[in-house]
Amino acid sequence: MTTQHPSTVGDPRDTDELRERSLGELLKQLSQETTRLVHQELELAKAELTQKGKQAGTGAGMFGGAGALGLAALGALTACFILALDVVMPAWLAALIVAVVYGIIAFVLVRQGQARIRRATPPVPEQTIETVKEDVEWAKTQMRSDRT
Repeated sequence: MTTQHPSTVGDPRDTDELRERSLGELLKQLSQETTRLVHQELELAKAELTQKGKQAGTGAGMFGGAGALGLAALGALTACFILALDVVMPAWLAALIVAVVYGIIAFVLVRQGQARIRRATPPVPEQTIETVKEDVEWAKTQMRSDRT
């Protein structure tokens, strides 16, 4: 028994072969092909969701990295920069300048993380949905052509 993807059906020899089969054989073949199609669509959906999950994870990791970087740099560099700037200006102004620079860096990292998460959402298997729609249209076309 040969099974074909919907895009390969249409050879007139297949129609003759199908007419020679019993209804039971045809229903069995339909059931097997439908099961295989559903399985393939589920595998595609799983692959898509895995890919989107990885993208979301990368974005979330960037948020975590931004937080860790902010804490580490804040402790070590803040004292160094404030002390260096304290030579030419009041300590409070040196501390304010350092805080503004750190805030800008943190803002940039947050925006990059947001962009990565946006690319991964919505977590919907869009390609699978499209192929299922195509399969449904193919099945409708086959049903219409079988009636005539």
